[in-house]
Amino acid sequence: MERRSFLKKASVGVAAGAVAAPALSADLPTIKWRLASSFPKSLDTIFGGADVVAKRVAAATGGKFQIQVFAAGEIVPGPGVLDAVKDGTVECGHTCSYYFIGKDPTFAFETAVPFGLNSRQQTAWMMDGGGLELFREFFKDYNIYNIPCGNTGAQMGGWFRKEIKTVQDLNGLKFRCGGFAGQVLAKLGVVPQQIPGGDIYPALEKGTIDAAEWIGPYDDQKLGFNKVAKYYYYPGFWEGGPQIAMYVNQKQWASLPKEYQTILEDACLYAHAEMQARYDAKNPNALKQLVGSGTQLRPFPNEVMAAAYKAANELYEETAAKNAKFKKIYDSWKKFRDDQLQWFAVAENRFDNFMQAARSASAKASKK
Repeated sequence: MERRSFLKKASVGVAAGAVAAPALSADLPTIKWRLASSFPKSLDTIFGGADVVAKRVAAATGGKFQIQVFAAGEIVPGPGVLDAVKDGTVECGHTCSYYFIGKDPTFAFETAVPFGLNSRQQTAWMMDGGGLELFREFFKDYNIYNIPCGNTGAQMGGWFRKEIKTVQDLNGLKFRCGGFAGQVLAKLGVVPQQIPGGDIYPALEKGTIDAAEWIGPYDDQKLGFNKVAKYYYYPGFWEGGPQIAMYVNQKQWASLPKEYQTILEDACLYAHAEMQARYDAKNPNALKQLVGSGTQLRPFPNEVMAAAYKAANELYEETAAKNAKFKKIYDSWKKFRDDQLQWFAVAENRFDNFMQAARSASAKASKK
């Protein structure tokens, strides 16, 4: 099976990477690829995932396999990455699959859907829960071989010009929101806007939109959203663990020597882990700085989240009833999610909740 092959490669890849270059056959070809990213260079962590892959591939092959990374707009716009890889305009791309739900809503599951999996659960589903096999089959229709290549962890709910206290406050709200979430929120009166990352700030500044979500404190601070919107909401319940993907043109993938295929997959797995590690390390300090500069941190009211949860599940059932590809993946994903929620409630949640309570108690005691 593809998953077993993928995991077998991964299990030996990290150890083998350090000696891969000298062990390569001298007659392996020199290959140069172009990679189109959906992200601007200014976002060093999410854009940087592709750079990490390129550097590790080059190092492991002694420079014989080189990937040149291009930011969004340098070859194709961010939303054009899928078609560029599918059509062979570039050999590979680095993107989020939920950008392409206009082609098929099934794409959303490969990144994240509202009230879905957290980052660890998403990785578990892809690597050992059947998700990767399902999406390898799905992507064949688009001439793409997909590889998990990054995760941001749970995202924030975004920047708002006004407070959101009730579901009624969402009515007519022009909200930049990616993926399937826009369709869910539309059921609550939101007017979703699909805007590339680099264009969000001017739209929010000019009032073209009323609110916008992107990723989290580290990137949001870089983009300056706090300068044009006061209220910062959490959590991004539509992105509990969004996965970033490496797209490789099927013909190009098939033409790679097996050694290079393994090295590329191993590099993607390294970038997958490193991306979330970097966000987890950088987000706390960025959030402190944002709050210190006047940002008003707000949780979404339970009323809003409950209404969105109901709307999300209605939308999933409606879509599954008319889209066989969506239903096939949704059925697998839903069962996996339900099992994961039971497991995480036993150990993870209890541990996390205790640690938060202990931290709060310690902080209060130190102030006395």
